[in-house]
Amino acid sequence: MSPRLTLGALILLACCMSTGAVTTDICEGQQATLNCGSSVIDVVSANYGRTNRVTCISGRPRHQIRNTNCFNPTTFTLVAGMCNEHTSCSLDASNSVFSDPCSGTHKYLHVIYNCIPPKTTVICEGQQDTLNCGSSHINVISANYGRTDRVTCVTGRPPSQISNTNCLNPTTLLSVAGRCNGYTSCYLYASNSVFSDPCFGTYKYLYVTYTCI
Repeated sequence: MSPRLTLGALILLACCMSTGAVTTDICEGQQATLNCGSSVIDVVSANYGRTNRVTCISGRPRHQIRNTNCFNPTTFTLVAGMCNEHTSCSLDASNSVFSDPCSGTHKYLHVIYNCIPPKTTVICEGQQDTLNCGSSHINVISANYGRTDRVTCVTGRPPSQISNTNCLNPTTLLSVAGRCNGYTSCYLYASNSVFSDPCFGTYKYLYVTYTCI
C-alpha cells in the first residue's frame, strides 16, 4: 500500500494543480536554477524538508526518508526573496541556507512557481495612460522614454523627428518604478517635464514592460 499523503503534501499538490505552475525539486546538497526566460518568477509555495518517500531517495537508507512530516515554515519567505521578480534564480538546497527542520532526514527543496509574462504599454510624447493590474501589484521590468524604432508613435511626424532610433534615457526605469511598483495601478505622463529630454528634436514615447504579481 502506498503511503498516505500528509496534509502539507496535499496542499502543495492542490496548489500546483490549480495554478498550472512549474514544480522543481532540489535534493539536499544540490543546486538548481529556476528559469522563466523573458517572464518573471512568482513563487507560489516552497518547503525545505520531506513530505513523501519517493522524492530524492536514491542511495538513502530507510531511516533518512521515513519522516514525511518535515516542514520548514521560513522556506517560502527565503525563496520568494531570492527569486520573485527575477527572470531566473539559483537555489542551493542546504541546511546552511534554510536551517535543518528535521535532523537525520534527507531533505529536498520543493518549489512551486509561476512564470508571469510581461505586459507592454506605449505612451506617445504628450499623452498619458494608466497601468492597471486589477487586484494584483505592478512590477516594472524595463522602461525607456525616448525612441528605438521608426514605427512607434509616428503619425503626423516628419522624418526628422523619428530618424534617431538610439534615443535612451537611463533614468526612466527608476522613475517609473518609483511611481508604479507595488501599486495596483499608476498614472504615467510621457513628457520632457517628467523624464527630461534625452534627445532634443526627436519625437519620443514612453515604453514600459511590467508584470502583475
